[in-house]
Amino acid sequence: MAAAAPLAGAEPTKLEKKPIKFSNLLLGAGLNMFEVTTLGQPLEVVKTTMAANRQDSFAGALSRVWARGGVLGYYQGLIPWAWIEASTKGAVLLFVASEAEYYAKSFGASDFVGGISGGMAGGVAQAYATMGFCTCMKTVEITKHKIAAKGVKPPGTFETFMDIYRKEGIKGINKGVNAVAIRQTTNWGSRFGLSRLAEQGIRRVTGKEQGQKLSGWEKVLASGLGGGLSAWNQPIEVIRVEMQSKKEDPNRPKKMTVANTARYIYGTSGLKGLYRGVTPRIGLGVWQTICMVALGDMAKEAVEKLTGEAVTAKH
Repeated sequence: MAAAAPLAGAEPTKLEKKPIKFSNLLLGAGLNMFEVTTLGQPLEVVKTTMAANRQDSFAGALSRVWARGGVLGYYQGLIPWAWIEASTKGAVLLFVASEAEYYAKSFGASDFVGGISGGMAGGVAQAYATMGFCTCMKTVEITKHKIAAKGVKPPGTFETFMDIYRKEGIKGINKGVNAVAIRQTTNWGSRFGLSRLAEQGIRRVTGKEQGQKLSGWEKVLASGLGGGLSAWNQPIEVIRVEMQSKKEDPNRPKKMTVANTARYIYGTSGLKGLYRGVTPRIGLGVWQTICMVALGDMAKEAVEKLTGEAVTAKH
């Protein structure tokens, strides 16, 4: 009987390197397109509005957005910029996070550490590969609305974009990209890691510690907990919005960095100012994580049944 235990433990689950497939990238793009077109963009608009107008309450931000265009105000910047961002950053996240998690586990990392490693690597790749350009274009959309409110006909989106490029070059169209990188790496590191940690807890409670599949609702619960708790890094999001905003304030630093922007926000709005917009941010984090983790797992299973091929992306 004593020999049976070592024998059973002598066959750990083999970690295999799976081939990279184009279907992984399409899956990531599709999931993020679904997320942003449903609840994602309205929550993003409200969150950004509160971060940019730190005196606004949640209700005040809702009113401000509504006054800007009714229901359509909540979808400002969706087409084409949010769609471009979603279709590229989702693909980058799934591809890079899957690869990074595999290599982390190949060096002996646990599911929790592997999940964090994959999410952080995917977040950094998102920021520098696609999101600098896309957040610039969404800022252009907001600028157009501010100019129009003053009774001046706003220039076209690409005209404004090219004006920024001519004046400030590549740095201008990627303004705030370092803050975006910090936000993304802490976002997805937290979301994937905390979601996997919650999943482990659910497995212990439900007796599914031997690898049995979680139900759809159990996956949603784990994903939602990971997404909601990942809002701890809201200060870097407020800093990102301030760095990319076009408001005129003589007290703002001339050359804004993450550090001096944080000092400026704290000096003008206090500690609360660094957490403006955290309520819609929690909602957005829950929804994004459900889409990319819970629905992602379900979508992979559906694709595998449909095509007969294994989808290699982990998230």
